[in-house]
Amino acid sequence: MGNIGVLEIILIVVIIVLLFGGKKIPGIAKALGDGIREIRKSTNPAGSDDAPESKKPDGNKKS
Repeated sequence: MGNIGVLEIILIVVIIVLLFGGKKIPGIAKALGDGIREIRKSTNPAGSDDAPESKKPDGNKKS
């Protein structure tokens, strides 16, 4: 019951096109992408990098 097949995906796409029209879908997708990007920015602490702590250079190392 939890598996979504190709037929169900096609049906969902057809319903979305009928509801919103073909011209509005790219704008909706862009707004959704921007929203997801803003959520990711707000959940990451300010100034953090994607690099893990162990990979960051340490200026206090002695040779």
